[in-house]
Amino acid sequence: MPRLWRLDDWVMGRDRTDRLDNYVAIDIETTGLDPKRDKIIEIGAIKVLEGKVCQEKRGFIDPRQALTPLIQELTGISDEMVAGGPGIEEVVEDWESFCRGLPLLGHRILFDYSFLKRAAVNSGIEFERDGVDTLALCRKFMPAEEKKNLTAACAYYGVVQGKAHRALGDAYSAHRLFEELKNRHFQEDPEAFSPKPLIYKIKKERPATKRQKEVLRDLLKYHKINLAVQIDYMTRNEVSRMTDKIISQYGRIIKR
Repeated sequence: MPRLWRLDDWVMGRDRTDRLDNYVAIDIETTGLDPKRDKIIEIGAIKVLEGKVCQEKRGFIDPRQALTPLIQELTGISDEMVAGGPGIEEVVEDWESFCRGLPLLGHRILFDYSFLKRAAVNSGIEFERDGVDTLALCRKFMPAEEKKNLTAACAYYGVVQGKAHRALGDAYSAHRLFEELKNRHFQEDPEAFSPKPLIYKIKKERPATKRQKEVLRDLLKYHKINLAVQIDYMTRNEVSRMTDKIISQYGRIIKR
């Protein structure tokens, strides 16, 4: 049975240039690319100890809005698959616990981390992490002319890829790619494989006020707009942006 990796191994004098055999490879699928506006719809992660996968975790997240045709086509995730599932605020503490004490690994890991940290902060949960980005490693070690996205990088290194654009499959792909990168390139630059602090600044967002939601609902009704978003779960900033967008496009309510 592998020796369990402890947090104090990392904090108290752990060699920064070892091969990093203990981490959580994680990936998310989202409604878009902006953590300020878009939502998580799926999370997948694997816990790796002593270089071996010892646990996996995955789950759908209800974004409380309709998925665009593009996202459904890209991910294979439908509205029916996420509807009725937990909201991110209901499960983010469980995911933070799964990752606790270990660095995060992923392809463009700051993207995944930004969404997860935003959800954690909004739920009052601390989520500071170190991480390793396989995309950064690919940019360092692959030829400049080669594409560096996860699919292309796996193909270049002969790594068997999981189901693309699904969270757990991409987490496994990032893990396998990282192990192959270590096997080939660790001796060239050991420090490149050391986790670095993941920096994403976010303040806790406040829920929309009752008055904000009333104004938005009145605008939607007046302009006969069918908004595929659950307003009760929107933040102040989200409602404000949506209200401004509707007024800019359709105008204000004209009282008669």
